[in-house]
Amino acid sequence: MSPKPTLPPDPSELPDSPESLEPPEPPGSGAVEVAPLIRNQDFQTLWTSRFFAGLGKESGEVAYPLLMLLLAGSAAQAGFVGAAQVATAMITAVLGGSLADRADRRTLLLICDLGRLVLLVAFAGMLFGGHATVPLVFCVAVASSALMGISNPVAMAAIKQLVPSSQMAGAAAQNQIRFFTTTALGPPVAGFFFSLGRAFPFLAEAVCYLVSTALILRIRRPMQAHHESEPERLSLRGAVSGFVLLARHPILRPMMLWIVGFNIAFTQTGAFLALIATADDRGASNFMVGLTVSLAGAGGLAGALVAGVVIRLVRPTAIFLFAAWSAPVFALALLAAPGVLSLGLIMGCVFAAVPCVNAVFYGYVATSVPDRLQGRALGAVTFMALLSQPIGILSVGLLFDLAGPTMVFLMMAVVSALAALFTLGPTMRALPRPEEIAVP
Repeated sequence: MSPKPTLPPDPSELPDSPESLEPPEPPGSGAVEVAPLIRNQDFQTLWTSRFFAGLGKESGEVAYPLLMLLLAGSAAQAGFVGAAQVATAMITAVLGGSLADRADRRTLLLICDLGRLVLLVAFAGMLFGGHATVPLVFCVAVASSALMGISNPVAMAAIKQLVPSSQMAGAAAQNQIRFFTTTALGPPVAGFFFSLGRAFPFLAEAVCYLVSTALILRIRRPMQAHHESEPERLSLRGAVSGFVLLARHPILRPMMLWIVGFNIAFTQTGAFLALIATADDRGASNFMVGLTVSLAGAGGLAGALVAGVVIRLVRPTAIFLFAAWSAPVFALALLAAPGVLSLGLIMGCVFAAVPCVNAVFYGYVATSVPDRLQGRALGAVTFMALLSQPIGILSVGLLFDLAGPTMVFLMMAVVSALAALFTLGPTMRALPRPEEIAVP
């Protein structure tokens, strides 16, 4: 009889207080000097790979709805494709997290990138031949999102093996630059290639995945720790263990609860929808509407560019408290903001705090969660973050139709204030730095 696979420890075995998470011995004065993060070739290669993969993903999220509008002439069907992409990425992130803890992470990333490469080249060929149909577009969009949903927690879990714990928050901050940059570049890239022909955005996306694949092959170090025990088989218990870990982790639990509440109030798509609808209601021109949304988005990119400096100089508690309690204040300011451009500036201030919070949060995940549970924890985080997005978008749309912008901004203030209550516990008022609670 073959031996029974060894299961990972139950998340209940995790420590219950920040103090017990601290390493038993502080590093001595004779510790080996760590090279700057910018000189970490393996991490920078992974970062660049994920930049191209993210650029392809963001451009695709614009290209698919545009193509659906051309084929079906229906905004509802275009919106349905977008909703299906988010739902697919949310569900497959849990699967990707489970796989990241059981299979070779490099192989998983290669399979996902090559899978999207083949899928999109074939799809572009069908577009050139005039054989694309609405069901085909839907299937390709969902399949591509599924592969992205799987690869995201895998790539994030690999960072723990490529970056020392003292630089984990800095690596997370650099990842925020990648996220906000690809978010800003994706739509115009898709629009430019779409103007050349309906197949070109998908060929460009395929090229992004080809570059990403080549970069992954250049990473020298292993992307996961070696475990002596046999890999755990996929099971329902294993799939939900990431959620159990979040629920029992003394630091991640209140942070995740606040993030979910904040995302309901200020999910990017919902916030942009509120700005667009309000600006249109005030008679703004199309140029002014676009400029208002750009100002809001620029706030997130500006925050990402300074996140690395902020997390080095400011304690985590101050970062979270500022982000949590400034959000309802800015929401109330939206109620009194004159004109249109001021709305974008205020929303940009809200988004500017997001990269710093994300950097610290993912730094805690990377340092305080064992490598054998990294994937499942990140899969659960992705699921929870994406779950709140459709709720926030739907709420903004319904409230605006029923009561106008005043009720939308008031909802943002109330929901974000309620979410901020999770930051008032003793743990959140005395947060250690991520590197202070590092585990293998």
